[in-house]
Amino acid sequence: MSQPIHSMTAFARAEQRSALGLLAIEIRSVNSRHLEANFRLADAVREREFAWRDRLRENIARGKVEISARYEAADSSEAVTINTARVQQLLGALREINRLAGHSEEKAPLNTADLLRLPGVLMTQEVDASSLLASADALFGQALSDFMAMRAREGAALHELVEARLQGIEREVSGVRVRLPQILQHFRTKLLARVAEAKADLSAERLEQEVVLFAQKMDVAEEVDRLLAHVTEIRRVLASGGAVGRRLDFLMQELNREANTLGSKSVSADSTLSSVELKVLIEQMREQIQNVE
Repeated sequence: MSQPIHSMTAFARAEQRSALGLLAIEIRSVNSRHLEANFRLADAVREREFAWRDRLRENIARGKVEISARYEAADSSEAVTINTARVQQLLGALREINRLAGHSEEKAPLNTADLLRLPGVLMTQEVDASSLLASADALFGQALSDFMAMRAREGAALHELVEARLQGIEREVSGVRVRLPQILQHFRTKLLARVAEAKADLSAERLEQEVVLFAQKMDVAEEVDRLLAHVTEIRRVLASGGAVGRRLDFLMQELNREANTLGSKSVSADSTLSSVELKVLIEQMREQIQNVE
């Protein structure tokens, strides 16, 4: 079963709102010859950089990747609760004081604001750092999964684009092969016409020599065979999947070399046009392959 290729261009975002606050993670990447990972993390999750960097290396071979993590604490970064036991103790103490002083509760009411300021009435609990980091890890995993899925979708689209150009190359090469005998026959006819026009005495042997020389000059069978061999190799590399961008880029250079040689041997307008069309198709492929991991 063939493996997918991946694009180096992708984006993913994962966000979570909870009692801990807002946590948002973004991953984006563009083309690069190597893997470049840049992190911009909030202080609360900064210690996860090394672990996340390792996870990136496990999944990505090439690309300039930017990872950002933003954290906004809840309106209060601390959870506030009322210590009911402490309040009951304080109220009981107040009633006892009123009793000892001979005051009734109505005459000596307790101010609620004063009660809240008393030590132990309000309990605060700091945000659990381990819970926050665990949430950040899970959110990063979600963002990374979405990121890889987009890379795969973009890679599939690139595969289709490259395959369309490969088919175009095959059509052009097939056309060149079909036209070669016609071009050779056309040259033979023109040569005979010029000889007749010049009323020159050209032996059959000499005529065949001229035709053979011309055929050797226009022989592009080797270039055509290599073009088709490169097309086959490109398909094999695409099917193998993984980080194949550099290999494909090398094959684009080889295709372009053969197309240039084909153009230099051209002896007809049709062959020249085929060479130009081949170069256009190869350049279109090369531009797409720049995005392949």
